[in-house]
Amino acid sequence: MPLPEEEQIVALSTELASNETKLRDTFRGCSDINFRPISGNPSVLLLYTDGLIDSKTLDQAVLMPILYHAAPASPSAAPISCQIIQEQLVAIAQLQTVTTINDVMEGVLKANIALLVDGENQAVIADLKGFEKRAVEEPAAEVSVRGPRDGFTENLRINTGLIRRRLRSPKLKMESLTIGQLTQTDVVITYIEGVVSNTILEEVRNRISRIQIDGVLESGFIEEFIEDVTWSPFPQIQNTERPDIVCASLLEGKVAIIVDNTPFALIVPMTFWIGLQAVEDYYERSIYTTFVRFIRYSLFNIALLLPSLYVALSTFHQQLIPMNLLISIANSREGVPFPTFVETLLMEFMFEGLREAGIRMPKAVGSAVSIVGALVIGQAAVQAGIVSAPVVIIVATTGIASFAIPRYNFGTAYRLLRFPLLILSGVLGLYGIIGGLFLMIIHLLGLRSFGVPYMSPVVPQIPLSLKDVFIRAPRWSMNQRPALFSGGNKTRIPKGQQPSPNKGEANDE
Repeated sequence: MPLPEEEQIVALSTELASNETKLRDTFRGCSDINFRPISGNPSVLLLYTDGLIDSKTLDQAVLMPILYHAAPASPSAAPISCQIIQEQLVAIAQLQTVTTINDVMEGVLKANIALLVDGENQAVIADLKGFEKRAVEEPAAEVSVRGPRDGFTENLRINTGLIRRRLRSPKLKMESLTIGQLTQTDVVITYIEGVVSNTILEEVRNRISRIQIDGVLESGFIEEFIEDVTWSPFPQIQNTERPDIVCASLLEGKVAIIVDNTPFALIVPMTFWIGLQAVEDYYERSIYTTFVRFIRYSLFNIALLLPSLYVALSTFHQQLIPMNLLISIANSREGVPFPTFVETLLMEFMFEGLREAGIRMPKAVGSAVSIVGALVIGQAAVQAGIVSAPVVIIVATTGIASFAIPRYNFGTAYRLLRFPLLILSGVLGLYGIIGGLFLMIIHLLGLRSFGVPYMSPVVPQIPLSLKDVFIRAPRWSMNQRPALFSGGNKTRIPKGQQPSPNKGEANDE
């Protein structure tokens, strides 16, 4: 169904009564839109949305000066005008003049006040936002042991302010636009001039400008319109609640998209390896981070392949299992009515159900439901002879390994892919697993995010950018920004800053 056509632009009249009639007709049935007429020389109409503006500031900075100026005993003889309101009466920093009914409507609905003066075909829009907003808190979805504790909120200007606090440079640009015919959601595209790739920046602008939708309630609405491949299980756009991650990405030459009414910002482009990186990787020493990354990559492979390998080996390739272990598995399966593939699939399905239930339940009982449910169901299923103990161990180990993937949406992709690999292993054994992995690798090699290969800098290989993939090199050695992200300014850190006691002694002398 096509979206309705744009509303016709109506210019403001010089007659206040006519403008008021049009506005009242437009806002018919909107009980939260307040009309406050002020008699004087000439008359003034104040228009605002109750609940979205600061009432105390409205009384002190707007109403009192205008009422005093309009009083008959006022010492000022000059009649009220839009110019006098802007320059003398209203003590508000952000003011602008508009000339159409449409602009007045938009300003009022965006938590501003509108002042219309009789005899003038223009109105003054004053920024007087005062609605309730959540305080800056630590992000719940991206908790870190070391690092900043502030996170984005649902307020756009608070979020842009958190970014500006960290990047105090005029080269940090923030382009504003509005998306959604009914929601009129404010969106900001932010980047660092000279660091960003102009090709990627133009692609972001073009994709966002093509969006036609009635409403945007969360950044996920925009994400689905601008991603490269819709049906890929792998996320091609990074989302985060952390302003430090956004700033670090901007310094690499990426583009961030901040959306009003959501704490989740979008970062493009995204590569496969970003999904396996945690925020602490850049706050801890490099040797520890490298060690943790190897553990994380190992757990990532376990989360993807362990159930499939167990089914394939125990069903088709028993000769690859050590004899003692094979005998132990056979003894534990005695009396189990289901094939290994079926019982593994059932336990995986039940584990995912418990995980989802734990997320949806209230926080006070969510963790208890998931942990107790897993223990009770697993133990009862083994005792009843419905499933074998090795399957419970395999599924539990897989679930624990999947929690080591730092980004939730990236981990979801592997939770989804685990089931096709499990089915292939149950039908074809190791050949099915190898075939499934080949298909997945082919898909990853062909995937792109805003023109950047998804597997870069490994494929295609960019040696200088490999310092932050499998290992995390010391910060003083990562001299260049990622080659495929950044624009003209690719130097991040000047060379020759490796710490050395000898250099310190020379400086002391």
